[in-house]
Amino acid sequence: MRRCFQLARLGVGRTAPNPMVGCVVVSADGRIIGEGWHRYYGGWHAEVNALDSVREKELIKESTLYVNLEPCSHYGKTPPCSLRIIKEGVKKVVISNTDPNPQVSGRGIQMLREAGIEVETGVLESEGWRLNRRFFTFHTKHRPYIILKWAQTSDGFLDAFDAKPIRISSDLTKALVHKMRAENQAIMVGTTTAVKDNPHLNTRRYYGQNPTRVVFDKSGRIPPTHRIFDDSAPTIVINEDMSPVAIGALLYEKGIQSIIVEGGKNTLDRFIKSGLYDEVQIEVGPEPCHTGTPAPEIKIPENGEVTTFYGRHKIITFARC
Repeated sequence: MRRCFQLARLGVGRTAPNPMVGCVVVSADGRIIGEGWHRYYGGWHAEVNALDSVREKELIKESTLYVNLEPCSHYGKTPPCSLRIIKEGVKKVVISNTDPNPQVSGRGIQMLREAGIEVETGVLESEGWRLNRRFFTFHTKHRPYIILKWAQTSDGFLDAFDAKPIRISSDLTKALVHKMRAENQAIMVGTTTAVKDNPHLNTRRYYGQNPTRVVFDKSGRIPPTHRIFDDSAPTIVINEDMSPVAIGALLYEKGIQSIIVEGGKNTLDRFIKSGLYDEVQIEVGPEPCHTGTPAPEIKIPENGEVTTFYGRHKIITFARC
């Protein structure tokens, strides 16, 4: 199953709104005879790719198929994977997570069992949930998976009081931020950040699709010539009076499964005070600022954070799940 997770991660940033899925076919004598993963949205699913990769086709009927998510049971961009598994005559299917999508939600497992295939579920279930946390949050909580992200100086400031942004991130950590953007479907900033920083909010430092940009702007303060309104990605302008809960509901309706909230301070504080967030990433630069806008205050769970060092910079990450 952990090999399924490894394969699934190869599709990160390319499969949404579908989940990341990996599949391994194991022969009766314990050999891996096929592997596959969902490579991109609209492409063949992991189970089909794994079964197609098997060279010794005669071994499939006595094989066990491992997959980290319940095989689909409905027609979408591709035919149901459950039907393909049944057609191939696989003996047993081992699954990490059942699919919360109402179009599947147990029907795939039911189809397999009714066809006489042995099905085992719940294998490394928590690890599987973590892998597809964006997909599961979207379908179970009816809102995107929300990541709060900011960069602060060594003494805890987001920026100085003057109009010019200060440099906190290094070239490497900036590239990592763009990688993070490529792995999520949307990114949000407040009006002041959009006006002061004139950000691109794209993935120009990393390969991947640009996220949808979400910005507060009740009174049209952001000049139409700013980068956030260029054609590199869709932009959603929302009313500053909207609560985080209402924002989550709006993005759910638009099919957005994950969003990075990058600031500024007022925007971040709104989500922190509402308690509506799932993950936090804080970059700490090596230099002090001495005065300016203080970084948000947030309680980091004991032994729950992961700190990674990149030269003199460090990134603190923790999840609430």
